[in-house]
Amino acid sequence: MKYGIIGYSGRMGQAIEELFSEAGHELVYQMDENGEKEIEKPEVVIDFSLKEAFADTVRVIKEKEVPLVIGTTGLDDTDFAKLDELAEKVAVIQSFNFSIGINILSELIKKVNKYVDRDWDIEISETHHRFKKDKPSGTAIMLGDLLERDVEMHSKRLGSEFGEHEVDFASIGEVLTLKHRAYSRKAFTQGVLLSAEKILDLEPGFYSFSEILK
Repeated sequence: MKYGIIGYSGRMGQAIEELFSEAGHELVYQMDENGEKEIEKPEVVIDFSLKEAFADTVRVIKEKEVPLVIGTTGLDDTDFAKLDELAEKVAVIQSFNFSIGINILSELIKKVNKYVDRDWDIEISETHHRFKKDKPSGTAIMLGDLLERDVEMHSKRLGSEFGEHEVDFASIGEVLTLKHRAYSRKAFTQGVLLSAEKILDLEPGFYSFSEILK
């Protein structure tokens, strides 16, 4: 597979290239704050850049008309409308977290939420490395949306922590905690690789990572 990376020089961009190279795929396009470099047209583009670069991502996909796997956080409703527009012509897989474990956690949260009523307190806490700019994380927001009510969110930015998310459900007398912790970026890049390999067989449309797993 010939692929491109937007946000190439970032931590995730470098981790993606490492795993994809191990899998035998060829990097033919890259873009970051230093500019663009293209050897030939990629079959799929992967975007793990910043929200500020999203306009460039849209431009690149429109010009090349190739599928997009995007994990950029901080996107708003206007950005998602643009992704929907792209999805009319190419396949788009979007997620705030490409960890298989986080997606299992999401399913567990939905199950627990069916059993607890409004008398239960629910709070979400997340910890990431000191360089992560969005707060709370896109993953924490994604998990909160599953609960269909407003919940308190707590964020920490510490050292080199890859990512920890915890959801507490509490009534008078008991607490139930669901927790996920990533120990390396491979927790995320493996999901990106799976998505990039599967997207080549998908029809144009907007897909979530959970749909890809199913």
